[in-house]
Amino acid sequence: MPRPSAVTTHRVLTVPNLISFVRLLGVPLFLYLFLVPRADVAALVVLAIGGTTDWVDGFVARRLRQVSRLGEVLDPFADRLYILAVLVAFTVREVVPWQFAAALLAREVLLGGCLLVLRRHGYGPPPVHYVGKTATFLLLAAFPVLLLAAAVPAAAAAAHAIGWGLAWWGLVLYWVAGALYVVQAVGLVRAARAEGPR
Repeated sequence: MPRPSAVTTHRVLTVPNLISFVRLLGVPLFLYLFLVPRADVAALVVLAIGGTTDWVDGFVARRLRQVSRLGEVLDPFADRLYILAVLVAFTVREVVPWQFAAALLAREVLLGGCLLVLRRHGYGPPPVHYVGKTATFLLLAAFPVLLLAAAVPAAAAAAHAIGWGLAWWGLVLYWVAGALYVVQAVGLVRAARAEGPR
């Protein structure tokens, strides 16, 4: 017998929201470990935990029927913050070339512009697309593997190949998802203009 679908609530104190908050705390911890004492193995552990728990908060929210408005915003925010923080740190220490970081950041700038336009017309952010979730999963899987390649010479050859394979697929899907969000935004703006002033 299928479980009833989760109902979105305005609750703040939920298990999935707590998981998302813990993930957010991992961002400054990773940056400190990676950039200050350069404790790469410890930073790798923090990054791997942050990446692998990306799906946990959503799974728990659906399983416990604790889907919340805050969680719908907090989860993608935590994903983006992890990606941006890792990109900055990896670029500073030359784990990834600046061109790769610039390609990901350009997509974020594009989406930021779309969100501003949507807000002007009274809309919130578009719903997260499965292509975007897949891209985020690939990137959050790629980053620990790339760090493993840089931190453990014995694993460098295999980890480098696997990490960059995941990273390039993630980048492509990240832009595909961005294009889909732009199409959604254009459709909403056109609909708003057709309806006239609210």
